[in-house]
Amino acid sequence: MLPPELPPLPALTRAEAEFIDAYLEVVDLLGRVNPAHGHDTYGALRAAQALVGRAVALKDALTLMHLRGETRVHAETLTRALRVLDGERRAGRLTLPPRTAA
Repeated sequence: MLPPELPPLPALTRAEAEFIDAYLEVVDLLGRVNPAHGHDTYGALRAAQALVGRAVALKDALTLMHLRGETRVHAETLTRALRVLDGERRAGRLTLPPRTAA
């Protein structure tokens, strides 16, 4: 049995697609650095080292959008793309876990 088919990505410019990809990579790395979800310092260190390069890629994607005259972020379209790419689950690693009853 095949998994359910994901909805199609909305139409994005190349710069918007690079923006979304770099943003999600940053989110993933920040989730690995989050001390509330961490397991070891080495994994967090490796994620923090990689974060620098991905932050530059995010800046470059936004710079490209701006230079091409893409002065608006189309939040509704980009939100749909984030949802298709599992952005809600990925961003969930940035938060604190719920309090446990003590």
